Amino acid sequence: MLYNREKAVAYAHQWAYGRNPAFYDFSNLGGDCTNFASQVLYAGAGVMNFTPTFGWFYISLNNRAPAWTGVNELYRFLINNRGAGPQAEETGLRQIEKGDIIQLRFRGAGAFDHSPVVVDVGLRTPDTVLLAAHTNDADFRPLSTYNYNAYRCLHIYNVGE
Repeated sequence: MLYNREKAVAYAHQWAYGRNPAFYDFSNLGGDCTNFASQVLYAGAGVMNFTPTFGWFYISLNNRAPAWTGVNELYRFLINNRGAGPQAEETGLRQIEKGDIIQLRFRGAGAFDHSPVVVDVGLRTPDTVLLAAHTNDADFRPLSTYNYNAYRCLHIYNVGE
């Protein structure tokens, strides 16, 4: 099934500075960035993966997969998913498309910290790739304006049914 990038980006613009009441706002529980990224992915994919523990789904605050709200858990789900829901591959900035995710690491090595969504690719440089995000709400924010020490690009290539 194809990932609908237009629906994903439209959702990102609609909710970049607001909160969809259908989803809990995790801003005071470690941040809302990956919850927002998951909502955008769901808008474009239209399918969740209800596999216990290792899936990607949201029913309520207390009934969701770790990948729905965790930066590194979302990465593992997207890269390894061969079932229902979005499937991704790690690529370079030159291959990124609207509706994809760029995860940022702000300190040291190891875990990544933030999951903004690509809303425009421009010339596919840090100055021209534009992002939408929650926690520090943003829309059309250039990648280069974040103080990161590493990034990884997650290109959605398929949606499993």
